[in-house]
Amino acid sequence: MLHRSAPLTAMLTLTAFVLALAGCGSAAPAAPPASPTAAGHGAVDGAKEVSEAPVAAVTIDPDGVVRQLDLLDESVDELGGVPAASRASTDGRYVFADTGEGLSIIDSGRWTWDHVDHFHYYLAEPAMLGEVPGRGAAAVATTSSSTTGSTGVFFAGSGEAVLLDTAAMADGELVERFRLETDPHDGMLVPIGSHALITEPQHGVAASVSVLDEDGVAQPGGTAECEDARGTVTTRVGAVIGCADGALLATVVDGAVELERIPYPADTTAPRATGFAGRDGRPTVAGLAGEQGIWLLDTRERTFTLLPVDRPILQATAVDDEAQHVLAVAADGRVLVIDGASGALLSQTEPLVAESLAAGTGILTLVADQERAYLNGPAEHTLYEIDFADAARISRTFQTPTQPSLLAETGR
Repeated sequence: MLHRSAPLTAMLTLTAFVLALAGCGSAAPAAPPASPTAAGHGAVDGAKEVSEAPVAAVTIDPDGVVRQLDLLDESVDELGGVPAASRASTDGRYVFADTGEGLSIIDSGRWTWDHVDHFHYYLAEPAMLGEVPGRGAAAVATTSSSTTGSTGVFFAGSGEAVLLDTAAMADGELVERFRLETDPHDGMLVPIGSHALITEPQHGVAASVSVLDEDGVAQPGGTAECEDARGTVTTRVGAVIGCADGALLATVVDGAVELERIPYPADTTAPRATGFAGRDGRPTVAGLAGEQGIWLLDTRERTFTLLPVDRPILQATAVDDEAQHVLAVAADGRVLVIDGASGALLSQTEPLVAESLAAGTGILTLVADQERAYLNGPAEHTLYEIDFADAARISRTFQTPTQPSLLAETGR
């Protein structure tokens, strides 16, 4: 049952405080972003359009200090601080830090607008936007746009679902389109077009998914079963929510949301995926299949494919490039490069993060873009850049003053 709580709109003044680390250059100056003026190209007033993706690695240390490493000129900026966070996610511009008592949002000031056949790249001043209040673990779901649409947040402890206005974040404001109350559970609120998908629980577990309009009103006939719903991702095709028997794919057709079920292969005995990861803007994503390997979900073809792996793995992500690379972190701390078509192991690194795994320090995060992959080593005080197309070569390493416990790549 959904209950609408009193609307809460946090209008936060855009602030930015950037302290260059000793010996490091500061980021290129740019005016703070304002309202979008070119909806078809992702521009905002005052932002600077640049010639290449302004990629950066945002890290959060155990004390909540937020730093941004410019991966082009290798300068580092300290952006500010957040309460100690347990996990972080990103839409390619904003970084969402889950503190257990709310969601802290950081604007990296870097983003890419995907115009299908070409891209536009923007650089603006980074900012600490503030916090969305909530209780319990915060699940965040985003779209492919950092200047339009909405961002969904679901707080497991309170059962509150909050839809944020993404365009308002470009103005430095946190504006809630709506806030609904459900029974507490590990749920999700997933934006899709001008709508959103919300999980509804049964006996404390997400059991179905319903379509809401932009005001948070449930749409007649817009409900589908999704037993033990876990894991969501947005691909070029649509929004995905993982279910016990497969996945729900939501797409927008003539302004309305259509839900389509993608089942696992009928003869599989492999465990279902409970999370998905892949390169931004691509149709194929990866998820763990327990100890049996990696699931590849191709949302364009509407298929699941199982890639067996000969060792335990902790994370997997799909690059979904021409060579169909799939990357994984093995339990011994190596990064594996796998052929997504055949499942063959193409190359692997040395055990890069064995010390972190042994110490249980921080959260390992493997992210990939079209050219490189990045892995944080909290105990090693190192961020690794890996050229996965060149025999998993370590192309650069970045030493960090503190443990880079949480990692997100922005600018793509």
